[in-house]
Amino acid sequence: MRSNRAKVRAGVSMAATLPMIAGALALGIPTAHAADGPARDALKGTRPAWATAKADKGATSNDAQVKARVYLAGRDAAGLSAYAKAVSDPNSPLYGKFLSAKKAQARFGATKAQVAAVKSWLKSAGLTVTEVTSHYVAVSGDVAAAEKAFGTQFHNFAKGSKTYRAPATTASAPAGLQGAVLTVTGLDNAPHKAHHKDQLPPPDAVFKNSGPFSSYYGSKIASTLPDAYGQKVPYAIKGYTGKQLRSAYGAGGYTGKHVRIAITDAYASPTIAFDAGKYAVKNGDAAWKTGQLHQVLPKNYTKTEECGAAGWYGEETLDVEAVHAVAPAADVTYVGAASCYDDDLLDSLSKIVDGHLADIVSNSWGDIEANQTPDLLAAYDQVFQLGAVQGIGFYFSSGDNGDEVANTGVKQVDTPANSSWVTAVGGTSLAVGKGDKYQWETGWGTEKATLSADGKSWTNFPGAYTSGAGGGTSKTVPQPYYQKNIVPKTLATANNAAGNRVVPDIAAIADPNTGFLVGQTQTFPDGTEQYSEYRIGGTSLAAPVIAAVQALAQEARGGKALGFANPAIYAKYGKNGVFHDVTDNPTGSALAVARIDFVNGFDAADGLATSVRSLGKDSSLSAVKGYDDVTGVGSPANGYVQSYRRH
Repeated sequence: MRSNRAKVRAGVSMAATLPMIAGALALGIPTAHAADGPARDALKGTRPAWATAKADKGATSNDAQVKARVYLAGRDAAGLSAYAKAVSDPNSPLYGKFLSAKKAQARFGATKAQVAAVKSWLKSAGLTVTEVTSHYVAVSGDVAAAEKAFGTQFHNFAKGSKTYRAPATTASAPAGLQGAVLTVTGLDNAPHKAHHKDQLPPPDAVFKNSGPFSSYYGSKIASTLPDAYGQKVPYAIKGYTGKQLRSAYGAGGYTGKHVRIAITDAYASPTIAFDAGKYAVKNGDAAWKTGQLHQVLPKNYTKTEECGAAGWYGEETLDVEAVHAVAPAADVTYVGAASCYDDDLLDSLSKIVDGHLADIVSNSWGDIEANQTPDLLAAYDQVFQLGAVQGIGFYFSSGDNGDEVANTGVKQVDTPANSSWVTAVGGTSLAVGKGDKYQWETGWGTEKATLSADGKSWTNFPGAYTSGAGGGTSKTVPQPYYQKNIVPKTLATANNAAGNRVVPDIAAIADPNTGFLVGQTQTFPDGTEQYSEYRIGGTSLAAPVIAAVQALAQEARGGKALGFANPAIYAKYGKNGVFHDVTDNPTGSALAVARIDFVNGFDAADGLATSVRSLGKDSSLSAVKGYDDVTGVGSPANGYVQSYRRH
């Protein structure tokens, strides 16, 4: 997984290009158990798609070590999915009839007998059980034992420029377990992690924005710079604050009082309490109250160098400060993962569900769909469904690379935003005018051109695509019922005649050129650590903003949890005044802003870089009238929060 956010220094996404997954081919390799042995149940999705005959490099050594998680299906997996749907659907008689965490576990969790049977099976194969939770049994051992346990052989396969171990055929479990196993993760050893995009400066490297700035959209025109699209354009704003965003998205008098929001990321910023407190006071947000901000952290952190742990501090800072800016009275719990790997991020989500730490969960991280394996999809969806039956909704940023073609060479969506059990949050460029008045939004998509040497024109205007809101049609997830008859058929059937999930569901401010002001402790060139502020964006901003708006809606609903929100969101689509119908051309002419940046990211010592950033230019994706794959149903309008009021 990676954090989803837009690069501050240049407004571009810098994710390393990840190796693409090849199409699956049947290898015809015999499994490790005899054909006439005990019956076994296939664990679908446990052989990754890149483990093909063409990529096969031969058998893995029997002595190689395997660490895996055997996820438990629970006593009623089908019932869990059905109940999660029923309590989330406004048209269902069970709508809003949520279960407590204890009752959810008792009704749908694994029984003691199932856990004992799974442990016995794994131990009998020669594997060592290292951990048992209500969700999985973790094991370790050599390849020979793993082959015996999971009924497959392990081979080494080329994936991109590297070689990884993976099952040569789909893994299986004894039929005698009667479906107690949901899936197994860790059988392949390719990285399953949140890849950093270096889109936020780490706290050990100060970053500042250069001016001039607009204080609100259009307040300062770049009159000495060349025209763009036939007119003078405004300078990028300094960074919107809570007052402006609350006005734009119809907060009214609601503050998120008595609503609990959780935020997940990897690691934890050591200065978050100081930074969030100082930022609120400096920028007109309500002061944090004692006990309003909590942290739930692991005992130990791992893979800190590999994951770039310090780089996650800025992500947490953005998420916490954005949530508080829009929902200043909400209770905020930050749940940090031990690393950027999927297993640890899943553990953070499970902590929230198992302890019902919040009703609304903001998540600003993800990966490309091609890197998602079906085993992990199943594990994530189970957590999301367990959350749904308790009234917990999960919000995921849709990504910062548009259709991902520029980043990966293949058109695709991001994950876990592609899950049909989460609310995928897309991104916009937002214009808030004088008096905090909402003007318009475009879909977030940036083309950048730099100032010519003589200062009289923009070089190769409008320039190259740099970044934009993630979106599009999933290749793996079927179309959820709530999108039918709302998502255009051309989008839904882009990859499958039967229809697939389209991302996103809803949207909010994301463009770093119309972004949010954050405050963070950073290390300055003289070695001192100082608090400073800068503008930032990305769908990592959109996700916490929507999570905060949902907290306002929950307050408006009398405190009753919204749960998994997509069915309710789509049910409100088309109703007057609920959503801003975001398009790429809201004013009738193309739009852009001028930006001047410090070359060194700190001061003018190494010069300034002047550029023009076009708005509403998101790769092959377009924000059009009605539902679209940049902004979903649109952004919250003045009537959105009010629509949840109980009459």
